[in-house]
Amino acid sequence: MEYKLSTIVTKEDDWYVAKGVEIEIASQGKTVEKALANLKEAFELWLEHADSKEIAPLHAVQHSPIFTSVEAVTA
Repeated sequence: MEYKLSTIVTKEDDWYVAKGVEIEIASQGKTVEKALANLKEAFELWLEHADSKEIAPLHAVQHSPIFTSVEAVTA
């Protein structure tokens, strides 16, 4: 079965950190591509051992979420 995991990538010092949105899983790499490849590997390993209750949130992902930011200014 194929699963889709929404991912956020941030830069922390010299590393890129890729984090799953629907499940708490993360990995890192020196490039965005490496961080995502490492996350994919970690995600596949997680899927091998996860039970159906843990996998359930992934079934709700039908479309890629939109990630953006908003800015709030206070006086």
